[in-house]
Amino acid sequence: MRIYLDHNSTTPLRNEAKQAMIDAMTVVGNPSSVHLEGRVAKALIENARMKIAEAIGAVGADIIFTSGATESAALALIGRDIVCSRIEHEAVTSWCDVELLVNRYGLVEVKKPSQSALQIANSETGIIQTDVAGLWLSDMTQAFGKVPLAFNWHDCHCAMISAHKIGGPKGVGALIVKRGTELAAQIKGGGQEMGRRSGTENVLGIVGFGAAAEAAEKDLVSGEWEKISQFRMILENMIEEFSDVPILIGRDSDRLPNTTCLVTPGWKGETQVMQMDLEGIAVSAGSACSSGKVRSSDVLKAIGLSENDASCAIRISLGLDTTEEDVERFAKTWIKKYENNLKRKNYI
Repeated sequence: MRIYLDHNSTTPLRNEAKQAMIDAMTVVGNPSSVHLEGRVAKALIENARMKIAEAIGAVGADIIFTSGATESAALALIGRDIVCSRIEHEAVTSWCDVELLVNRYGLVEVKKPSQSALQIANSETGIIQTDVAGLWLSDMTQAFGKVPLAFNWHDCHCAMISAHKIGGPKGVGALIVKRGTELAAQIKGGGQEMGRRSGTENVLGIVGFGAAAEAAEKDLVSGEWEKISQFRMILENMIEEFSDVPILIGRDSDRLPNTTCLVTPGWKGETQVMQMDLEGIAVSAGSACSSGKVRSSDVLKAIGLSENDASCAIRISLGLDTTEEDVERFAKTWIKKYENNLKRKNYI
């Protein structure tokens, strides 16, 4: 039986989201239509909008539905002079001047928050940033649902989130906007989403997003992620007890409860991913959006790793369905592969 340990890439669809989407499939109306069928569809969207606002602490803000966090970043950043650091997702660095400095602990120094974009937590290392109020854009994509946070706490102008990181469907996300913040629409047409993102809304995706957000909030409050943090500790302890060669990035930093970034100098991350995959375990060599590209991690180089060492990283990201047996099997399998490679090539 395969073990999936790549939840920072995407999460399995929650039963709550799946059932909500199935129920919504019978709704035939266009949300922009004024007749009963249209009003029913519109009500589903507004109900989901309310659930997401409550789950992320954004009551009173505008929730603009998009196709995902990448589109949300573009809507917030295009045409603006915003700075960021090298550890941001490419959806952000593509639109910003990459100027902000990162220290060896993975923390970013922000001097002018209102002209800056900064993530809450990094998808590759799990490292959580210290709170910076007043940002232009806060990337909450990885942190949402895993750690306590609220849009209104951070006093940022915009924040981006994505459904498939919290057990919702792929292809739908949101930009959260402080009321009164001016944004220029990039997709123009019928004026949906308060005139900021035209096009007939993805009703099924939005409904699933709302249901996933509601369920994610309940899991966070009930302490489910504290259990996952204990499983991660078991995994990391097994690796550290075996060898002092691998580097656990952010070991002493505040991190997401589910994320381990493991660097083994001399053993390429892509090779590790393939070997684990053949053993029935899914992990990644970094962000899913860039791991298919043959290059070392910009995130790890930004915090001081060499080009070679940065290319020898894998990310293990646990989920709510991960068990203690899963992490133990991963650790034992990884150790076995490490020993086999050591004997065969003697390069570690």
